[in-house]
Amino acid sequence: MSAAKIKVLCVDDSALIRDLLTEIINSQPDMEVVAVAPDPIVARDLIKQHHPDVLTLDVEMPRMDGLDFLERLMRLRPMPVLMVSSLTQSGSEITLRALELGALDFVAKPSLGIRNGMLDYANEIAEKLRAAARSRPRQARHKNTPAPAQLKAPLVSSEKLIIIGASTGGTEAIRAVLEPLPANSPAILITQHMPGGFTRSFAERLNRLCRMTVKEAADGERVLPGHAYIAPGDHHLKLARSGANYVVRLDDGPPVNRHRPSVDVLFNSAAQHAGRNAIGVILTGMGKDGAVGLMEMRQAGAPTIAQDEASCVVFGMPREAIALGGAVEVSGLDEIPARLMALVAASGRAQRV
Repeated sequence: MSAAKIKVLCVDDSALIRDLLTEIINSQPDMEVVAVAPDPIVARDLIKQHHPDVLTLDVEMPRMDGLDFLERLMRLRPMPVLMVSSLTQSGSEITLRALELGALDFVAKPSLGIRNGMLDYANEIAEKLRAAARSRPRQARHKNTPAPAQLKAPLVSSEKLIIIGASTGGTEAIRAVLEPLPANSPAILITQHMPGGFTRSFAERLNRLCRMTVKEAADGERVLPGHAYIAPGDHHLKLARSGANYVVRLDDGPPVNRHRPSVDVLFNSAAQHAGRNAIGVILTGMGKDGAVGLMEMRQAGAPTIAQDEASCVVFGMPREAIALGGAVEVSGLDEIPARLMALVAASGRAQRV
């Protein structure tokens, strides 16, 4: 007996987009579009009628804004939602707000009439829908949610670094790790799978929420304590040395594990140039990017942490890293910030002995 197909409901005010998404999804052997809706009002009744496994949702629609609908949906009937977003500054900011409200992930709105690259686009949508169907819907973080307890950083050498990799579900996981950290935390380098045009908005949003300075990484800049550097979309982020200092290196080389930026590229560079002075963290995400790199960091003497299954939106990348033996520890998301400060303090004591 064959497995039941993933049931998808597409919500978009553009008939062309609805038709294209339907064509892409119905061409997959394991999923089908059970209904389409031109706006959230119609979608509300179709959800009750069809009980879809996943929803694709446009942001800007008539009758009810996509974000308003998403907020109500995640409060009353949490389910996996894949946003379909325009690649604009305002589109990226709205999309990040949607992820904060509980959307699992997003895809860029396709360029109609352009068939070059459509196969890759179709594969991306199908892969993300499969991850969404297996994911764990989460409640949104409400405005009245208490702020996380603020941690203090031990006095350590500026040589210490924290290296983080994430994918699906990672924008909120990264926020949960960074927000409690102190302004004088060791420098942090972060690769989050995200296309160009979104990473600057992501960094700016984190900078408003965190005590550390969070920015999109720039090639050649010095890596400083109290700063977190986000890999720009479409560029690999690497750690390098310039004399006695750590510096950022960016390159637009080929994708690694189908990703640019790639977590493995960042982790490999940290293993090579920082060794035991770095701490590696792999967070929620689908696929296996980062598993080999985390193992290389561990073999270079770095403490390493993988997010546990219970707190992951998608337990793909951490599971692969754990299976390969790259994770020294497996921790819940809420526990990771304090563990990072404890590991930093322990390494500082070891250096003073």
